Amino acid sequence: MDSVSQIALGSALTIATLGRRTAVWKAAFWGLVAGTLPDLDVFIDHGSALANMINHRGNSHSLLYLLLLSPLLGWGIARLQGEGAHWRRWWLAMALVLVTHPILDWFTIYGTQLLRPFSTEAYGLGSVFVIDPLYTLPLLIGIGVALCRRSFAGLRANRIGLALSCLYLGWSVLAQQYVGGVARESLAAQRIAAPQLLVTPAPLNTLLWRVVAMDDTHYWEGFHSLFDPDRTMAWTRHERGTALQAQYAPQAPAVQQLARFADGFVKLERQGDALYLSDLRMGSEGRYSFRFLLGSPAEVAAGQSRAEQQPLQLPVGEALRELWQRIWHRP
Repeated sequence: MDSVSQIALGSALTIATLGRRTAVWKAAFWGLVAGTLPDLDVFIDHGSALANMINHRGNSHSLLYLLLLSPLLGWGIARLQGEGAHWRRWWLAMALVLVTHPILDWFTIYGTQLLRPFSTEAYGLGSVFVIDPLYTLPLLIGIGVALCRRSFAGLRANRIGLALSCLYLGWSVLAQQYVGGVARESLAAQRIAAPQLLVTPAPLNTLLWRVVAMDDTHYWEGFHSLFDPDRTMAWTRHERGTALQAQYAPQAPAVQQLARFADGFVKLERQGDALYLSDLRMGSEGRYSFRFLLGSPAEVAAGQSRAEQQPLQLPVGEALRELWQRIWHRP
């Protein structure tokens, strides 16, 4: 999730765990710090934009490593605050904050390597978008009330914010499963055989969902709003560039690396005299969040490929209008 959501979750959990054992602002501050720690890996340069993408949410998001860090962090904060008698409570708070950070990231589709060092598999449920105000706002409101009303009522408001945010995550999973069923019915009715299915929410909400269905050579993209009057989805068919992948993947490690990271949901295309590699999971057709220039076909064939991330040029106002219209079934 985005940094604001992780900070809000960290602060809310620490306030709830410490209760009246420390000042609310102290709990909120240290929750903010701990909630930010795992994402500091973005400052590590792994040599290329693609390598940075794949290695983000790696060791710093390992459940094991974060659990091992939590007693040291909790003890250090307790000593620094002069609250040594409560160091176990600080340990519990830090453990909760650190572990829930990658778990919250798991709800997005990006890919979080939860089981390092035993596995580099990147897990992503994909039931929430990386930025979702309906998840974050209850946390922020609860924290704000707790900071302003330093009483039992403030602590209760913080707990209510946490409960609402958890319920929202549960709702997102149920909505995802429903849309997945709608997509499978629609594909079967239109006689589209695409065994691999990806269901993710459109930006900023869990009312409009994007579905990608994929076979060995093509993929179909469709959208379904929970307000659509029927369960029929419209699909657009696109080439995955499998012939290009077979031709250039041996000389371009980036193709194999991204395909493994994205569970095969990638596209390789040629535009003019350049080859582009896209992650189909994030964004939409023509607007992919992660799109990499590999070089010219001659460069790639000669083993001189690169992976330069292309900036996403998105007219925000127009995109938000399109999003709002499509949610209410006004394409």
